[in-house]
Amino acid sequence: MGRAEVDAYQAAVAHSARVRKLRIWLPIGAVVISAIFISVSVIRAYLPENLSVESARIEDGKIVMERPAIAGRNDDGISYSMTAVRALQDIANPNMITLEDVKAAVPLNVNTIARVVATEGIFDRGTDRMELTAPFDVNLSNGTTAKFQSAQLDVVAGTLNTDDPVAIDTEQASIVAQSLKITDKGRTITFAGQVRVNIEAAAIRNRGS
Repeated sequence: MGRAEVDAYQAAVAHSARVRKLRIWLPIGAVVISAIFISVSVIRAYLPENLSVESARIEDGKIVMERPAIAGRNDDGISYSMTAVRALQDIANPNMITLEDVKAAVPLNVNTIARVVATEGIFDRGTDRMELTAPFDVNLSNGTTAKFQSAQLDVVAGTLNTDDPVAIDTEQASIVAQSLKITDKGRTITFAGQVRVNIEAAAIRNRGS
């Protein structure tokens, strides 16, 4: 086999591997982002009207709610919940709500629960946008985890952007990228900047069989 044939063969192998990786990672990315959008939709729908709080006070032009909590069931009868250490609502602009130390458990389907843990989020109910300015994690009950440093979400447009590193792990693979862009509510996912993908050999064999 000549050099040209060897190069062509190696290029074909690399292309095949990239296709397999995409088949694995695009559905995973869509599920992770769906979890985040669902969590934000819960905040949009229920804060602050149907919210239980431990106590509330006015401080520095904001309504400070201690231990806010939301719980209920979705249309399929599956439980969801969200808690925070504090929620701060701006009196001058009541659409602006800051959440501190947020924990949310939301169903993606009957078999998968997504748990979102965020240090801080600033949600604008007027524009349905959320700014996550501190690290946050998304953990799925199927073992998939995603770690973000920050993100900007637009619930109506169905987009998520981050220019900070992202790491996603499953039992069989992992991916790290310097930035991430999600459009069309998870249907289009773009990893950029020194993207590294590691896949267990068994996973590739199973995908190829």
